[in-house]
Amino acid sequence: MTQFLTDLLGAKEPLFSLSLKQLEQASGHHGTDARLIGDIHEKAARHIKQLGLDPTDTTGPELYRALLARVARDEKHLAEVIGGQNPDDVQTMLPIMKKAWDKADVNKDCWVLKKSAARDMLRQSPPPNVMKRLGYRSVESLLKNENLFEIYGALRFAEGSEWLNNFDEKYKNLTPSDFEPRQIEVVIMPHDRWADISEEFVHKKRHDITHLKELGVILMLPIKLDKLPGITITALPLLFHYTNEIRLYSAYFKLQQVKKNFGEIIAHTLIADPGKAAIMAGAHVHWRVIQRYFGKLENEYHPEIFEPHVQPEDLHWRKAEESMYAIDPALEFWRDMDYIALMHDGRPTAFNLMDVSFSYCNNTPYDRRTIFHFRESLWNEIFMRYMGHKNLEDQILRQLDNDLIAPENLKVSTQ
Repeated sequence: MTQFLTDLLGAKEPLFSLSLKQLEQASGHHGTDARLIGDIHEKAARHIKQLGLDPTDTTGPELYRALLARVARDEKHLAEVIGGQNPDDVQTMLPIMKKAWDKADVNKDCWVLKKSAARDMLRQSPPPNVMKRLGYRSVESLLKNENLFEIYGALRFAEGSEWLNNFDEKYKNLTPSDFEPRQIEVVIMPHDRWADISEEFVHKKRHDITHLKELGVILMLPIKLDKLPGITITALPLLFHYTNEIRLYSAYFKLQQVKKNFGEIIAHTLIADPGKAAIMAGAHVHWRVIQRYFGKLENEYHPEIFEPHVQPEDLHWRKAEESMYAIDPALEFWRDMDYIALMHDGRPTAFNLMDVSFSYCNNTPYDRRTIFHFRESLWNEIFMRYMGHKNLEDQILRQLDNDLIAPENLKVSTQ
């Protein structure tokens, strides 16, 4: 039975099966994996019927084509709902999507680097390529006349790796007093300034949205194309996805402010994103999973370990798709389908909205269909289901209460 999950995740064996076994034993509840598998099959069958197909006699290519057709139909409706005439018109839709995000009823509070601290870091290390590109000889003139967030967004594209590595070291000197509560902002990077140097990033990532988690900023990068089918239903969910990302790291930074090595934690998180906030039955658990788990519980349940710095509202979390449903209820088809997929021809066919929209936007062939967001969601779903057992929840909380976490090592038999 575990083989189905192994195949969906592309997990390594026997490590994955041993991890699930340890989670089952540690939780004291057996069958969590079986219930998850049952849920996946049940939801997939129900949605295949909604697509007008037979769950018992549908091939992978047939399902994939139906999902792409559904996304194409939903994008057209979504664009109309937010005030767009043509969902493929890149330059017109980007500001319309930003306006829709601005109006959305989602929590945009975050605890991030002060603008004054961010300016000081640039004063200490003036960005030569950005200054030359914009025609500045003085970093003070740059800071006085330009959007600070736009400048920070340009650093990763305009400056070389050696400069960026040296600049990243400065994060180690930060203290909690360098941070403040602020609202997340979306910045559209001007096409005439940055389209050429951001092109490689957009091509590699297959989308034009990124973020600066330490500053609470989401960047909409310029795209050279005038027409791009799928841009609306790809980019708008990513705005909400990165809103969640900024808020989850904001809560993590708040939790770490009592640590003596706060600056080093910030730097390491921004550079490497270690993903080892805790250990649960031998498996590393990313802060993302912990935050989502406690964020889904009722507000009155707030473990003492998070106080006084991390409050229930800091942990509140909504899937990006849920924010989309509030804008366009016609997207209801995709609700709670982020971790659902079936195996076809050696690869999952995912019902994850962002994966299907990525495939549609990039005209991805069936044998290379996108599955990244689905796999991340399924991993998170597995850990959250096991964390729902009281003894494993307590194990996580005890570790968060310690300055030093001693990892447990999984021993795999070679026989």
